[in-house]
Amino acid sequence: MTKYIIRRLLQAIPLLFIVSLVLFVLMQNAGDPLATMGGRVPPRAEDRERLREQLGLNDPILLQYVYWLVGNDWRQIDTNGDGEPDSWGQRKGAIRGDFGTSIVTRQPAMDVIGSRLENTLILMLTAEVLIIVGALTVGIYSAVRQYSWIDNFLTTFSYITYSVPIFLLALMLMYIFAVQFKTWGLPHLPTTGMYDPVAGKTFLEVARHLVLPALSIALISIAGYSRYIRSTMLEVINSDYIRTARAKGLSERRTLFVHAFKNASLPMITLIGLDIPLLIAGAVVTETIFAWPGMGRLFIDHLNRSDTAVIMGLLMIITVTVVLAQLLIDILYTWLDPRIRYN
Repeated sequence: MTKYIIRRLLQAIPLLFIVSLVLFVLMQNAGDPLATMGGRVPPRAEDRERLREQLGLNDPILLQYVYWLVGNDWRQIDTNGDGEPDSWGQRKGAIRGDFGTSIVTRQPAMDVIGSRLENTLILMLTAEVLIIVGALTVGIYSAVRQYSWIDNFLTTFSYITYSVPIFLLALMLMYIFAVQFKTWGLPHLPTTGMYDPVAGKTFLEVARHLVLPALSIALISIAGYSRYIRSTMLEVINSDYIRTARAKGLSERRTLFVHAFKNASLPMITLIGLDIPLLIAGAVVTETIFAWPGMGRLFIDHLNRSDTAVIMGLLMIITVTVVLAQLLIDILYTWLDPRIRYN
């Protein structure tokens, strides 16, 4: 297993280089980062040209990529035009964790990303817990009560929910639990932000604002994931070793949750592993609709301003997370299924 993990990590190194190069080329052609310098008023033409030359934006794109990767802190960069070199535009390189300085906030890109990471993790971890608990409950119950009226109801509800776009589902939840509940005189939920500025960032305030966005993300995933659990659970409970366990006199609860569930959970492990990068990336649509200050909104805001440093930092963090998540899934497979071995 140790050799397998080392081999996978070594294989990931050239993959990360290729992905970073492709993303860098796409970002460099997505827009001009100096068009407005992250503000609303375009800089003068002579200032733009001077900055392009100082920041190396006139260099060949492969040379720009090398500077982005290994750093350009040795270059004399004068972005202020005062004749004195300054640190803005200089960086140690992505390979050392320095993705540059945001043209919007004039802060290091990793500081900008880190300021939103906590908010996204609060939202996505809450949604992920709801997804796991809800999908397992619905999937296992539907499999055990196959073709009952509850199974048929849950199946129909899952298909309908899974077919609804996330933005429409979010608006429906806002209309019901915020607008209509307020009209009916019932306790209603807030629709925007992470907390009320007057009340402050307390646990209860964040929890109230968290309900609708987390529920919007969770409902669609529960509808889809529960179908996987139901399908694999039906296959497992009708297998020979489950019939043998029942013939030995094991209780139905022990048969289902000890013997059947372990093998039936393999697809769920895969789906959760695919969700891990989303925990970092955030939910772009949901965070935009509910004005949740997370990574999704950060990505959209800085992409619109061609802030290469922040966008590349986000994308590379997601890429590394995907690689590590897939490795973690492979390791979990060997624990859940003894038939799988990596030698």
